[in-house]
Formats: sequence, structure tokens, C-alpha cells
Amino acid sequence: MKSDLPQGFRAGAAAAGFKKPGRNDIGLIVSDRPAVMAALFTTNAFKAAPVQVGQEILARYGTARAVLANSGQANACTGREGLENCRETQRLVAEAVGVQPHEIVPLSTGVIGAQLKMDLWRAAVPALAESLGTQDAEGFTRAFMTTDAFPKFVTRQVRLSGGEVKLAGMAKGAGMICPNMATMLSVVLTDAAVEREAWQDMFARAVAKTFNRVTVDGDTSTNDTVLGLANGASGVSAAAEQDARQLEDALTDVLGRLAHMLVKDGEGATKVMHISVCGAASDADAEQVARTVAHSQLVKTAIYGQDANWGRIVAAVGRSGVAIDPDAVRLTLCGIERFRDGQPVNDHLEDQLAELLKGKDIEVGIELGDGPGVAAVHASDLSHDYVSLNADYRS
Repeated sequence: MKSDLPQGFRAGAAAAGFKKPGRNDIGLIVSDRPAVMAALFTTNAFKAAPVQVGQEILARYGTARAVLANSGQANACTGREGLENCRETQRLVAEAVGVQPHEIVPLSTGVIGAQLKMDLWRAAVPALAESLGTQDAEGFTRAFMTTDAFPKFVTRQVRLSGGEVKLAGMAKGAGMICPNMATMLSVVLTDAAVEREAWQDMFARAVAKTFNRVTVDGDTSTNDTVLGLANGASGVSAAAEQDARQLEDALTDVLGRLAHMLVKDGEGATKVMHISVCGAASDADAEQVARTVAHSQLVKTAIYGQDANWGRIVAAVGRSGVAIDPDAVRLTLCGIERFRDGQPVNDHLEDQLAELLKGKDIEVGIELGDGPGVAAVHASDLSHDYVSLNADYRS
């Protein structure tokens, strides 16, 4: 069960009954030694209590020993009471597992505005502590799932100059997904030895290329958190430039695979759009165009309906706010060119395109003809099930 966790980490989970009885809804990971911490948090102005506490731990200490995650209660927009309840969960778990409260990074997901059910927390913590070592990456991930259809976890082994290190990444999220550092939570563990500043820099670059390039519904959560712990238990250092580069590449791969799972598992999603933009005046312009297309409800519903309505994509490009020359724009859909020189092309391939749109991965290529800027964003389609699920979310 523990084989997919890096050295020096143990995981556990317990059922507190926050939403449904008998389902694990609290997860805990503990490192046998202090681990260097890296993290990025939501940019939403309404930051949940666990986000505020996590930011404080990162700024004040920069190390941690444990990750405490729960589903069923976001503990967001809960005021001073919510913040104190969050700290109380740290104290309860710290006493049970023998670490300091400030060494525990909390993560929460669920309905905004509900206070933590502290009586259920107190009752569940003993079982949570006893479960340490019984769960693996999947077991921990299942404990903080909400509307997710499947657990999202990835492991990687990387050989550095001093030996082999391991990474394990876990994530949850299917709706409210448009990270901007949703309810999106992710934890990455490694037994590599990394300097604090280097680890944070790696994380920032990796997140920018992965989680910050996906969208399900355009909503950035109050709880978004990406957390990394590097405990050095392998005894293998990533201090050398080449080793650091290899570790960062592996980290980016892990986060990229998790990010793709988030979009694939978007609430009600049936397809993933892979939107690439090139020829923009800058990378920022390219990203703005890609995001506008990714967030367009008309585009998303057309893709869900397998409708080769390329005009919706062109219209989204035109309203993106980026200065473009309409006659320079070129659009390909599923590899078939459909728009060039200000007019449609390849109308005779409409039936072939309709068949390609039955696939699960839809390629959208946009060339602007204005410069070297490039970007890629991955987005889900928008189905009837998304509306049904979110209309009944609190029922």
C-alpha cells in the first residue's frame, strides 16, 4: 500500500461523516522529518481559512511535517470562527501524531460558508492518527474528493547524479476549476533534498505551465492550493544545476498529468479541448486569446454537441481584447484548416470534421500572424450534466 509514496512519508484516512457516513473524508500525510515546503495559493480575494493558515506557515516557517485535508467543508467565508476552527484541527492532529500544530498544513474543500463540524473532527482524529501508514497516494486522494469521478494521482522516479528520487502527486477537482495562482487542491511529495528557495521557484514555474493553463468553468475557487513537501529522506541532493533541472522537469510532468486529469474529469465533461495559439505579439496575448476561447460557453457547448461550428471560435478570438488582423488569422480544428485569409476553407471536409469531433481530445489551433507569442490552454466541454450537477450541489 505504501509503495507509491516517497521515502519518509506515511498516509492515513478516516471517515468523519461530514457529508456521508462511512466515506473517508479526512486524509493525513506525515513526514518522519521536517520537509522543505513550497506552495501557491488562490488569488481569489476571499481566501479560505486553510489558505490563510497555509500562507502563514509558508512565510513564517518554510517547512512542514504534515498535510491535513478534508472534504465536505470548505471553511471559506467563515470569519474568525472559521480561522480558529482551522487552528483547532491543527492542534487536535498535532497532539495525536506528535508534531507541532504549525507543522501541519491544512487543506479543505466543500460548500462555502459552512463552519467546520468540530464535534465530528474531535471524534474522528483518533482513528485518523491510527490509520497512518495504511493508505497510499490513492487512499489519501480519495479522502478529499468531492464531485470527482476518479482519484487523481501520479508517481515518478527520477535518477539524479547522486541516486534515485521519487515524486508522488495527488489532486482533487472537477468543478470550480480555473486556477489562478475550482475547488482545486494538489499535494506533491518528494524524498529529494532541495533548498527552500529553489523548490519554491520550481513550483512557481511548473504551476504556471500546468495548473494555470487549464479551465473547466472559468471559476477560481476560494481554496485553490498547490503544495509541495521535499523531505530529503532519500539522501539524494538536487542542488547541482543539472539535477535541479531534472527534478523540475519531473515535477512539471507530474503536475501536467494531474492538470489534464482535472480537465478530463470536469463536472459533466465528455471532451478535452487542447487550444494552442501561436503568432501573437507576445506570450501574454497568446494566452489571453486561448483563455477567451477556452471560457466561451458557445464554443464549449458546440464541442460537446460535436458541432463543427468554427465561427464560434473565430468570434471568441475577435473579442479577446487582443489587437489582431482578421485577415492574418488561421484556424484549424482537429487538424483540418477551416479559416484563412478572412474566409472559410475546406467546406467539403465538414463531414470528416464532424466524425473527428466524436473523439475525446479535440485539437484547436489558432495562428494570429503577428509575432512570436505562443500559449496553450486545456479546457473541458460544457454538457447538460454540468448544469444538473451544480444546480443540485447543496441538495
